[in-house]
Amino acid sequence: MRATMIHAPRDIRLEQAPDPAVLAPTDAVVRVVRSCICGSDLWPYRGVNPTDEPHPIGHEYVGVVEKVGSDVATVSVGQFVVGGFTYSDNTCEICREGMHSACEQVGYYGSPDRQGRPVGGCQAELLRVPLADGTLVATPERPSEELLPSLLTLSDVMATGWHAAVSAGVRDGGTVAVVGDGAVGLCAVLAARELGASRIIAMSRHASRQEVARAFGATDVVEERGDEGAERVRELTGGHGAHHVLECVGTKDSMAQAFASARPGGQVGFVGVPHGGEAPMERMFRKNVSLAGGMAPVRRYLPDLLGRVLSGAIDPGRVFDLTLPLDQVAEGYRAMDERRAIKVLLEP
Repeated sequence: MRATMIHAPRDIRLEQAPDPAVLAPTDAVVRVVRSCICGSDLWPYRGVNPTDEPHPIGHEYVGVVEKVGSDVATVSVGQFVVGGFTYSDNTCEICREGMHSACEQVGYYGSPDRQGRPVGGCQAELLRVPLADGTLVATPERPSEELLPSLLTLSDVMATGWHAAVSAGVRDGGTVAVVGDGAVGLCAVLAARELGASRIIAMSRHASRQEVARAFGATDVVEERGDEGAERVRELTGGHGAHHVLECVGTKDSMAQAFASARPGGQVGFVGVPHGGEAPMERMFRKNVSLAGGMAPVRRYLPDLLGRVLSGAIDPGRVFDLTLPLDQVAEGYRAMDERRAIKVLLEP
């Protein structure tokens, strides 16, 4: 099969790799129908996260089950499935409490499993999925081609944006500010709308992203950043700030902007992969601003979000504004790195 490998910063290659096999009775092998490039994939691509040796990359996918191990009971060969960006057993105490991304057996695509067996990346033609019963959710029937982009977002960015909104306590009638206009931030706008926010402020400087944000439910757009951006949020909210702030970037500046945009008693939900940010404990104490969030437990949200996509209630696939064949994956990375694309969808 063909699989994407990262060799070094800005060195992405599509290479021949062995076809994955069922290596444990709880495994499934999935033929990847669609995959994509994530904003978090850009951290190693840009060299912010080191790449010590070539390894598979990619963690978002939808596909069709080709093989299953003898213990797999909830999915079967031929079913169309969505899986989260981590794999989990869905049975341990932590999973039962809804924190699948911290499962007692959690694992990550592109890294060996706990027994040292290979697990490939998702930007590939085939994928070994450990703990298939706890990771994969099957659709009732084979979805149409038009639904595939939206279903693919459930593997990460839509579920991650949803986690930001849930962590920030978004509720009916609340005012929300979203820091970050990448795919996760835009999906967070959509999540805030679905959870009943009355006003949603998207913080974005880019016209194409502002257009998607408004389509997803943003009532206001703030182009300023930093202190100026936070001041603009306060102006839009009677001088107080937002009830709920969704931090979807992960940098020191984005975290500072999120807290500066929150009103006293407000809540910040953070899902941006941390790169230098820290919580302002003094402000949190004096203003009673709370912080929650982290790595999204995708499996917790999959059934609900799948139903919303299949019913037509949400169409998060609009975050994909560039579609490329898998053999042009390196160009997809360049396009996202240069901000020529919000999010790149990869076809076989």
